[in-house]
Amino acid sequence: MSAEIAIVGGGAAGCAAAYWLSRAGARCVLIEREGVAAYASGFSAGGLNPLEGAGIPGDLAPLAIRSFRMHQEIWDDLTERSGLDFEPKIISSVRVALSEDDLDEMRASHEIFSAAGDGFSAEWLDAAQLRELEPRLTPNAIRALDARGNAILSSLRYTRALAESARTMGCRIVSAEVVGVVSRGAAIEAVETRDETIPCAAAVFATGPWAADVERWLGVSVPIAPWKGEIVRTLAPGGPLSADFHGADVSLDHREGGQIWVGATEENRGFDLSPSRAAFDILMSGAARLMPEMADAEIVRQTACLRPLSPDGMPIIGEAPGWRNAYLATGAGKKGILLSPAMGKAVADLITDGQTDMPIAGFGAERFGG
Repeated sequence: MSAEIAIVGGGAAGCAAAYWLSRAGARCVLIEREGVAAYASGFSAGGLNPLEGAGIPGDLAPLAIRSFRMHQEIWDDLTERSGLDFEPKIISSVRVALSEDDLDEMRASHEIFSAAGDGFSAEWLDAAQLRELEPRLTPNAIRALDARGNAILSSLRYTRALAESARTMGCRIVSAEVVGVVSRGAAIEAVETRDETIPCAAAVFATGPWAADVERWLGVSVPIAPWKGEIVRTLAPGGPLSADFHGADVSLDHREGGQIWVGATEENRGFDLSPSRAAFDILMSGAARLMPEMADAEIVRQTACLRPLSPDGMPIIGEAPGWRNAYLATGAGKKGILLSPAMGKAVADLITDGQTDMPIAGFGAERFGG
C-alpha cells in the first residue's frame, strides 16, 4: 500500500495494530490525542490470566490463550526494538479462602489450571503452608490455592514498547485529536484531526470507551461503555510480596519497585476519572482483612481508569459493517492488555491479507445490529 494506514487510539490495542502492521511492512500512522498509554492501558495492573474471566472458559477462551502465547513470543522482540524493559514474568497467583463459602470458586479454578497443562498448574495449600509462604496474611485464612502460569508486566511500558517498536519500523506517531473522517462511498480516504487531514488507505479505530465518536463518524453501532476501575498503589511494612494474593474481594499484586497494588473496583460511573474516597476505603479495608499490616501501608498513589466494555462483555474486532477499509479493535474490558497482541494482529492481517487465522469469529460489530 502506498498510502498510510491510520490507527486512531494509542492504547494497547491500537499500538499492537501499529506493531503488527509495521512488522508486515505496511506504512502506518498512530494518532493519539493525549499520548500513548495515557488511559486504561497505562494504569492496568498488568495481570495476564488467559484461563479465567468474562467469557473464559467459553467463547473468549481460544482468543485469550492464543494472545497469551503471542505475548510470550513477542516480549523479546519488543524489548530489543524499543529498549524498554516492561518486566514480564510468569507468576503464582494465590487465592485465599477466609471461609468455606470461598472454596467453591477456588475448586473451579483448581480444575481449570490443573487441566490446562503447558505451563499451568495448581496446588492446594493448607493454612500452615499459606502462612509459611506469606506470614503477614491473616490468621483467619483456612486454605489457599496456588495457581501457577499466569503472567504480569508493566502495562504502561508494554504499551509504550509496542508503539516505540512500531516507530523504529517506520510508523509515524502523531499527537492530535481526531474529529472525523473523509469518505467516498464505503471507503475512508482520510482521517481528520483538528490540525490536519491525514490521507489513508485504511483506518483502525481503537478508541476504547470513546466509541461514540466512531459511531458518529462511521454510522455503525459500536456500543462501548466506560467501566471505571480504581487501584491503590502502596508500600507495605515488611517489604514486597513473593506472589499475587487474592481474597476478601481484593487483590494484592506484587509490582515494580516493591509496591503492592490493591485492586480493583468496578463501577459504571460514566467518564468520571477522579479517584474516589469510597473506592479507597473499600480497597484498603479488604486489603487489611487479607493482610492486617496493610492498615499501616504507605499510600503511593491511587489511580482510576476507564475500561471499554461492550454489552455482552466481549471485544469488538474486525471490519466495521458496511465499510471496505475501516476496522475496529476495542471493548476488551479487563482483558485489554492480555488480548492486545491478538486484536492487533487480527486487524493487521485483515488489512494486509484480507483474512486472519486469529479466532475472532463472533466478535464483529455486526452482532449489535445498527
